[in-house]
Amino acid sequence: MAPATESHPTDDPSFGLAVDRYDLIQQQLIPGYGSLARLAVALLAASPLASEQGADVLVAGCGTGAELQEAVAQRPDWHLSAIDPSAAMLAEARSRLAGAAAIDWRQTTVEHLTEDPACQGRFAGALSVLVLQSLADDGSKLAFLTGLARSLRPGGQLVLVDLMSTSLPSLEGQLAAAWVGFQRASGLQVPAEQLAPLTQGLHPVGMARLTSLVNAAGFSDPARIFQALAFEGFLLQKPS
Repeated sequence: MAPATESHPTDDPSFGLAVDRYDLIQQQLIPGYGSLARLAVALLAASPLASEQGADVLVAGCGTGAELQEAVAQRPDWHLSAIDPSAAMLAEARSRLAGAAAIDWRQTTVEHLTEDPACQGRFAGALSVLVLQSLADDGSKLAFLTGLARSLRPGGQLVLVDLMSTSLPSLEGQLAAAWVGFQRASGLQVPAEQLAPLTQGLHPVGMARLTSLVNAAGFSDPARIFQALAFEGFLLQKPS
């Protein structure tokens, strides 16, 4: 099984966008991005285990800290662990959360995190927003999801948001055109060569394949809770 190496395009020195502009670009690029963190945290906060006072919650691929900021705002009692393989992203997130309660920061992947026995079955819930899409379906997606399942307590839930492949091939052209139209209407003005790392080299899968992957990783069937064009959000639960 190939190890997952979830990463951000800003790890690449050729990427021409400053990390502090990452969220603005994503809002102009991805339909619903401005609400994703708020929705993801609200959904997890309503789950049976993460609703407990002082729950341990993992943010996998924390990026610049959008989900962390929402978590601190909505659930200041949570004990948060934030992981990301990108030093630049972690530095930006730590800067933004400088005044927040203690957060366990680690520059690592979820697979490496769960090599630590103390992190196996530790978390009441987890968030993973726009991470799985960057992993190839060569064992890397399965390794990432398996690591997340291993990190959760039985009954723990994962909020997963990702770019998906449409189940209706006849709509692919229209969806692609709508995505470009959305970007234009949002005022996105980034040179194509700088935008390419965010829009190319992604590995979306369809619903049937996602279901197969999450079941193999140790989760129940995904429940869709969000969709904007090809971006979809799911609730996954580790069986009790």
